[in-house]
Amino acid sequence: MKGGLRILKYLRYKEGATAALFLLPSLAGVSLFFLIPFVMGIYYSLMDSPIQGSFVGLANYRELLGNAVFQQAATNTLLFTIISVPLNMILSLGLAMLLGGNIPFRNWFRIACLVPLVVPVASVVLIWKAVFDLHGTLNEGLAHWGIGPTDWMESRSAMLVVIVVYLWKNVGYNMVLFLAGLQNIPTEYYEAAAMDGAGKFRKWTTITLVYLTPTTFFVFIMSIVNSFKVFRETYLIAGDYPNSSIYMLQHYMNNMFKSLDYQKLTSAAFIMALIIVVLVLVLFWVERRIAKSLA
Repeated sequence: MKGGLRILKYLRYKEGATAALFLLPSLAGVSLFFLIPFVMGIYYSLMDSPIQGSFVGLANYRELLGNAVFQQAATNTLLFTIISVPLNMILSLGLAMLLGGNIPFRNWFRIACLVPLVVPVASVVLIWKAVFDLHGTLNEGLAHWGIGPTDWMESRSAMLVVIVVYLWKNVGYNMVLFLAGLQNIPTEYYEAAAMDGAGKFRKWTTITLVYLTPTTFFVFIMSIVNSFKVFRETYLIAGDYPNSSIYMLQHYMNNMFKSLDYQKLTSAAFIMALIIVVLVLVLFWVERRIAKSLA
């Protein structure tokens, strides 16, 4: 009996050691490119200089939070996320429900929605510039309706342009996730509800939305994360210093990097990372509470 237990312990130890050996390259890569730079960033945010600097504690954070440019960038980023994320989820869920039914050319529409995921951003930006330029396609089309030209990227309308670009890029991805969630809902539930006299809206609220809760939370988290990646498109369209309405946190950090202000750069990066982590943890906590209530 004791010999058998020893053999089991040895096998478990051997399996754990083998698994650790296979995970070692991945752990080394994550540590080298993510964990170590992140810890170094926190360290530099507490110093007054990256080279032979002295410890200043939270002084960089206090200075950063009182900076008007940082406040503007944080406000724009928050406003963009509040507007774009719900729109992204509503449109992607609507498309998933539409393309999940029996409509003509359904597969072609699905492929069209996925095209933005594979098209290089740098090449697409040229099209967006041609559309939203002062003398671009959109203004030419509006001129036929008697509407004067608008400098879209140099006015308050720039936020609308960025939202449109974000939706174009991300709606297809979220649509696929919602489609997968819809296909996992058993059809028996809808049949039972129909036998009880439930209408389409009743089925949608009591079955579809309820059983899409895990997918919805995942899409919500991914939409928030992707909303912080819109800097790439905005930078390529409007440059380093765009209109003040679309000056995001990523613009601020990019400009601090160019000016070698590592203290503000690392402080801003850590604040943004902390906000994202806390928000994701809160969302996971809410999702677990809802899942327990449905169990």
